[in-house]
Amino acid sequence: MALNKKSVDDINVSGKRVLVRCDFNVPLKNGEITDETRIVAALPTINKLIKDGGKVILCSHLGKVKNGPNEGESLAPVAKRLSEKLGKDVNFVSDYNVTGDVATAAVNAMKEGDVVLLQNTRFRGQEETKNGEQFSKELADLADVYVCDAFGSSHRAHASVAGVTKCISAKGGENAVGYLMQKEIDFLGNAVENPVRPFVAILGGAKVADKLNVINNLLEKCDTLIIGGGMAFTFLKAKGMEVGNSLVDNEKLDYCKEMMDKADKLGKKLLLPVDTTIADHFPDPIDGPIDVEVVDADKIPADKEGLDIGTKTAELYADAVKSAKTVVWNGPMGVFENPILAKGTIAVAKSLAETDATTIIGGGDSAAAVNQLGFADKMSHISTGGGASLEFLEGKELPGVVAADDK
Repeated sequence: MALNKKSVDDINVSGKRVLVRCDFNVPLKNGEITDETRIVAALPTINKLIKDGGKVILCSHLGKVKNGPNEGESLAPVAKRLSEKLGKDVNFVSDYNVTGDVATAAVNAMKEGDVVLLQNTRFRGQEETKNGEQFSKELADLADVYVCDAFGSSHRAHASVAGVTKCISAKGGENAVGYLMQKEIDFLGNAVENPVRPFVAILGGAKVADKLNVINNLLEKCDTLIIGGGMAFTFLKAKGMEVGNSLVDNEKLDYCKEMMDKADKLGKKLLLPVDTTIADHFPDPIDGPIDVEVVDADKIPADKEGLDIGTKTAELYADAVKSAKTVVWNGPMGVFENPILAKGTIAVAKSLAETDATTIIGGGDSAAAVNQLGFADKMSHISTGGGASLEFLEGKELPGVVAADDK
């Protein structure tokens, strides 16, 4: 994967119209933003372009937009919050057509340093379809330069992520990545393509099926692969152990055997739980009280299920991290939403917080876990993309990264 991309530091935007694809897919409750993390994350790129005299046109999707355009998924609350954060007026184009006459007029009236926010890109059904050429062209018609800073959407070849870049190139414009995208490429991309060794990868979460290609790809790249979470029980069963009522994907037993054989052949360490925290049932509610005990991984009773790694496993995994120089972690070690079953995830997070290694959290539940458990500021990088992070770890080319011009 070519990772040497033009960034906002490599382009001259003075007096130019700059279309910036952001990730403003923020959670809303009764029209109010409940978490502004994604807005704050976009500010460095936006401020840089304003300072350099660009005419800054922002676009983003919000929500799934299953039933057509609606006020509940309008970007109006984002425009309001952005104005506050930037300390200047953000001109919001509320037109559901996104790129129509109203947008064109707003852009034509812009002066250097002005900011316009277009309506939710998914209000145009063509954003997500294969035949989004018209929408791509209309977006490009508004701008001279394009900047992608939406890593969370970069694994989708949508009109506002990848399609627009072809139209910008066709008229001699440049396509660059913003600071947020650059950071993801630097940390996630280089960790997988060019890690400082020893390189330890930690994979958790519920299902093996979700991480098939990630396991396969990381085994070739890392020195040690640690498996935890619900997916560990499919590996343990593949080794012939009794796992009781624990979560198992019986269709993936052969795959797990293949991966263990592959680790042996490549001379890689593949660590599995040596003990597990078990209970009679899954907690209901998920954060409710539950009686647990810790048993060796090969001693799980037939009527119990494993819901977290055990204490000996937590020590084993923490020990493996100590000598690492690069650590990538994707997926919790157990049902971390429950304080009784979060101990394994906390132990791993703590070991990452205490190491000198470059520590990269690969989005999704592991990002939620380190934030929730208070370890976020101790990590080198927490990825902003769930699906995009996973595809990066699989070694896939991301359309939003590929579409940017090489340096």
